[in-house]
Amino acid sequence: MEPVKALRDIAFLLERAGEPTYRVRAFRNAAAVIADLPRDRLVQLARSGGLGDLPGIGKVTTLVINEALDGQVPTYLRRLQATKGVELDAETAALRAALKGDLHSHSDWSDGGSPIEEMAESAIALGHEYWALTDHSPRLTVAKGLSAERLTKQLDVVAELNERLAPFRILTGIEVDVNLDGSLDQEPELLERLDVVVASVHSKLRMGEADMTRRMVQAIANPHVDVLGHCTGRVVQAGGKRGVKRPESEFESDIVFEACRRFGVAIEINSRPDRLDPPKRLMRQAYEAGCLFAIDSDAHAPGQLDWQRFGCERAARCGIEAERVVNTWELTRLLDWTRER
Repeated sequence: MEPVKALRDIAFLLERAGEPTYRVRAFRNAAAVIADLPRDRLVQLARSGGLGDLPGIGKVTTLVINEALDGQVPTYLRRLQATKGVELDAETAALRAALKGDLHSHSDWSDGGSPIEEMAESAIALGHEYWALTDHSPRLTVAKGLSAERLTKQLDVVAELNERLAPFRILTGIEVDVNLDGSLDQEPELLERLDVVVASVHSKLRMGEADMTRRMVQAIANPHVDVLGHCTGRVVQAGGKRGVKRPESEFESDIVFEACRRFGVAIEINSRPDRLDPPKRLMRQAYEAGCLFAIDSDAHAPGQLDWQRFGCERAARCGIEAERVVNTWELTRLLDWTRER
């Protein structure tokens, strides 16, 4: 197989398994280093033992490249493929197969680890027909949130990529921060131009129940909002810089879910293993309230795009049918819905 593909496939499977970023980066960096080398030059370096002289190429990545050049599936890749996880049960598999896209993910324009095009190509490989790019908004400086100027530039980049990747469609979008008063952290004129707006609370997660309820409902009522992202803000697995878990925010769920139903905002089923938000009791409550859903990866790297399977499993366990999940819809229907919002 092609060495670049082998290195990227390894990185994808490591990301999917939630392995440390430094390990993933070693393979992605190696792929980037050799991607522009003529094959003859790459073969020459491999035969002469000179691969290790290239920046970012170590012993493990050298072995992967050599095995791929010899026509083998590299040992490292075969091991990952053999241990990549159990098969999905029938209900989960059916829901996963019904998904046509992903409405929440990030690129290296904010706190993601890969370029837009690489994320899009991975979405295509997973069988998606569309994929929403929803990098963070300005207030989230720790995540390199996009100013109005940077978001405008990103829209031009996406337009160029869509010309090359058609019929696949990158949906323009944003994960916009919900301010303390419920307003949105981006210019209304820019939000109007986007295909998908995911509104999420990232700050003051321990504010009082009544204030949090008002804050969330104010955002839900905004006509630009299509999806309410990770609504409780919980973290269920220790990780990240602080290595801590985080409890759910407190809000009146019956009021928030009724607002979502009334204003036609989908509730995100966030598939990240460290979030799995909302908890199943709230998913069932939202379903009984008549809400729509979006099963999203919240991916920050290509391999994490396949985390949607975790959201599908939880949705299936709660009896949520594919028709109630907006990203099972055909692109035309989805965009009609977001524009009506």
